[in-house]
Amino acid sequence: MKERELHFDSDTFSVGCAVCILTTWKDFKPDFSRVSKRQKSKMTACRNFLLFFVMCLSVIYPCTGISWLGLTVNGSSVGWNQTHHCKLLDGLVPDQLQLCKRNLELMHSIVHAAKLTKSACQSSFSDMRWNCSSIESAPHFTPDLAKGTREAAFVFSLAAAVVSHAIARSCASGELPSCSCAPAPSEQAAPDFRWGGCGDNVRYGLQMGSAFSDAPMRNRRSGPQAFRLMQLHNNAAGRQALMDALEVKCKCHGVSGSCSVKTCWKGLQDINSISADLKSKYLSATKVIPRQFGTRRQLVPREMEVRPVGENELVYLVSSPDYCSQNAKQGSFGTTERQCNKTSTGSESCGLMCCGRGYNAYTEVLVERCQCKYHWCCYVSCKTCHRTIERYVCK
Repeated sequence: MKERELHFDSDTFSVGCAVCILTTWKDFKPDFSRVSKRQKSKMTACRNFLLFFVMCLSVIYPCTGISWLGLTVNGSSVGWNQTHHCKLLDGLVPDQLQLCKRNLELMHSIVHAAKLTKSACQSSFSDMRWNCSSIESAPHFTPDLAKGTREAAFVFSLAAAVVSHAIARSCASGELPSCSCAPAPSEQAAPDFRWGGCGDNVRYGLQMGSAFSDAPMRNRRSGPQAFRLMQLHNNAAGRQALMDALEVKCKCHGVSGSCSVKTCWKGLQDINSISADLKSKYLSATKVIPRQFGTRRQLVPREMEVRPVGENELVYLVSSPDYCSQNAKQGSFGTTERQCNKTSTGSESCGLMCCGRGYNAYTEVLVERCQCKYHWCCYVSCKTCHRTIERYVCK
């Protein structure tokens, strides 16, 4: 008899286990009068463990796609000159481990990309209720990033863009023996400049970056198919944002800075610019559902009247909470004690940030250098000034 292979997605498995355990315990009514105290203690401990296990199932979801962001924990201390180094750190799936072993020289760039992703995310969302603080828990994540939320869509797209960006820049700076500057652009140069310099090798960055960041989502064990399709789409959208960030940069040549001749090349904008672009896509992201088309499963907008999703747009599966109150099951840290802006009307305003709970004011004294003077020759003297400012924090 031919064996059938059964596949369960993690959500179905978690819910099934929880229902099974609770139902079994509900129907199981042991007669404690016939058991010893030791046996009774063991049965009680078993019950407590099962209840704790059910609670854990309710908040743990797959998120191997961005576990590599955990390389920032101790990845910088690794020499990355021997293949066994790849196994020293958590966060890499088997395909990423193989890529690491074959391309050890890339790992410095990838660890750097993990750091840049974290800092760019927190910088972009510092004025929002969700401020990307949970990204610091990598390689383990809370539900705000472990489910198919709008926030997860942003982080996946940003991480995919940044890892390709870091590799492309490392090529141009001569840090990688496997690549160099980008080839000269094929289009005709304008009359006032000539192609030259050393452009960021975006082609190589995209090639290696996509192989690394997409690897987890191509494995069926990485979660439900809809979740994997969502994150592969967002990874691609992040790389598209990277390509859109390619611009012409020039250096002037000429007598006394006359710029009579310009040498130009194509280089990438900085990470913060790309992050800002992706944040705008986050704000207009589309909620989608999986739908079968023949033999393929695709993501389509949940609302029928919404136009098809573009390749450069972000998509998500699960609606996010408002992040006003602390809720571990939703991955919300709340906004209590968060600073707000009393005079602003944006997302950082006290009205929006504090969710209508009000705010407390306090004063802070800043010590600054002031009234600086240059003395010939050659030093600068300054006075020390104290400035009092008022700050506001949410109740």
